[in-house]
Amino acid sequence: MQEQRVAIKGIKDGLLVSLSPTDEWQSITADLAARIDQQNAFFAGARITVDLGERPVPKHELGSLKALLERRGLMLSVVLSDSETTIEAAHALDLKTTSASPIPGREEDEETEFSSEEDGTVGVMIKRTLRAGRTVKSAGHVVILGDVNPGAEIMAVGDIIVWGRLRGTVHAGIEGDESAIVCALDMMPTQLRIAGHITTSPTDKRRQPKPELASIRSGQIVVEPWAY
Repeated sequence: MQEQRVAIKGIKDGLLVSLSPTDEWQSITADLAARIDQQNAFFAGARITVDLGERPVPKHELGSLKALLERRGLMLSVVLSDSETTIEAAHALDLKTTSASPIPGREEDEETEFSSEEDGTVGVMIKRTLRAGRTVKSAGHVVILGDVNPGAEIMAVGDIIVWGRLRGTVHAGIEGDESAIVCALDMMPTQLRIAGHITTSPTDKRRQPKPELASIRSGQIVVEPWAY
C-alpha cells in the first residue's frame, strides 16, 4: 500500500520521507509525488530529509527525486543512507548525507512517534516546550507535553493536544477534516485554525487559565471546557 511504501513524519528540521527499500523506484517516487500533490498545505515550503536506508540509488535516480521535489517548491536538504552508491550520488548532487540512523533533528527522549491502536492513526509526541521559530508538521496527530510559545507553529492533519499553555499558532485538520480538535490546558493561541475555519484568542488577559477544547460546530469554531 502507498502508506507502507512512502512514510512521512515531522522532524526538527522539516519532514522526514522514508521510501521503501525494495519497491520499484519510479513507482514509489510516483506515490510520493501523489502524496505531495494531495497534501499541498502540509508540505508547503518544507525542507525534506529522505531516508533511503541501504537502497543503492544512482545519481540519475536521486537527481530525478530532487527535481520532483523542486518542481513542487520543496528542497531536498539531507539524504540518509547506508549505501556507498547513494552517498556518492548525493555528493555529486551537492546534497548533505548522513547514516540512515540516527535521524538528524530527532531527540529520542523528547520526540517520538505513536500510533493509535484503535484506528491506526499515526502522530508525533514532543516532550518539551516549543519555542518561537519552531514549526512542527504531522501527517497525523500532534501531542505536546509542554507549552507552545508565541512564534511557534503546529500543523497537523489530525488533532492537536497541548498538555500546557498554548500561545502559538496551530492548524488542525489541515486537509479539511472538520472533525479535528485542538485541546490545551491553557488556550490562548495567537491563531487557531481547524480545517478552513480560523479564530484568535480573546484580548482579556485577566481570564483564569483552564483546560479547553476547540472544535467546529454549526460551521464555526467553538471553545468549551475540556474534561480530561
